[in-house]
Amino acid sequence: MRRPGSLAELTIVWAMYAATAAAILVTYSRSPVSELYHVTGTGFAAGAGRALVFLNFSTALAAIAIVLVLLDRLEMRTERALAVLAIVLCGAVFWPGVVKQSDLDARPVNAIAAVGVLLAFVLTLRAGGRALVAKPERRRWDPLRIAAGVLLVVLGLPWIAAELGFSFDGVPVLGTVYQTGELRTQPGDPVFHLAVHHGHHHGLDGILLVATALVLSRLVPSIRRRALRGALGGYLALLGCYGVGNIANDFWLEQVTKRGWTLWEIPDVTTPKASTAWALVLIAAIVLSMLLVAPLVRD
Repeated sequence: MRRPGSLAELTIVWAMYAATAAAILVTYSRSPVSELYHVTGTGFAAGAGRALVFLNFSTALAAIAIVLVLLDRLEMRTERALAVLAIVLCGAVFWPGVVKQSDLDARPVNAIAAVGVLLAFVLTLRAGGRALVAKPERRRWDPLRIAAGVLLVVLGLPWIAAELGFSFDGVPVLGTVYQTGELRTQPGDPVFHLAVHHGHHHGLDGILLVATALVLSRLVPSIRRRALRGALGGYLALLGCYGVGNIANDFWLEQVTKRGWTLWEIPDVTTPKASTAWALVLIAAIVLSMLLVAPLVRD
């Protein structure tokens, strides 16, 4: 029988989202609203509000995966019930209009998924114990995971800088490879604006989601219940493909379309809908599950 083993991967994932939330809080608290994207207000309240929205998208999506991992460890019926409740609350992020790109100010409804994230964090502390800081075991696909992680960092450098309220203007090499603080237009928006606005980007959400899938996929073989292994593996495959779609859309717009190299844009997949782009995301997730996740589930 499998032993649960280390849960250091959960610590890594929580740390990624905590660091991002802290950066959002600081940047949105100190930056002029004109440099940010679809938010109003200034000061700490504005920063806290945008951080709350981030707890919905994309933190709640990662929290669902974390709770699926925890369900294999929780023994008490009450704890398992709370885990299911956490998934339901985090699932509020899927409700239409809860998170809108056109209005990223916090609203009362955003508290629902945020409570789910908080509950998932408490359950992590409850179930993890020393396993949260134990040394993780080596896994078969770790070299591929590391290579993918390096690529994510390279692609995400402009968004990481924007998250901290900076651009690459005047920075050797980076200022040439990436456009960030240049004034640009785009199809459908003739008004000049920063190529990469300060603050949070859904491209960075995509990077976090792909990174979450890469890190938590290490735990799939250690899940003792086969059905739960399958559910976690399939969800991580979908999460990863969804993240790639968001990365591709945001990076292409800012680094290709806004340079004037083409008018074509990679379709937005932020909101699930009946579209060719979302069909491709689902097909890619199914293929990924069959090629990579299924062997992990059988391990």
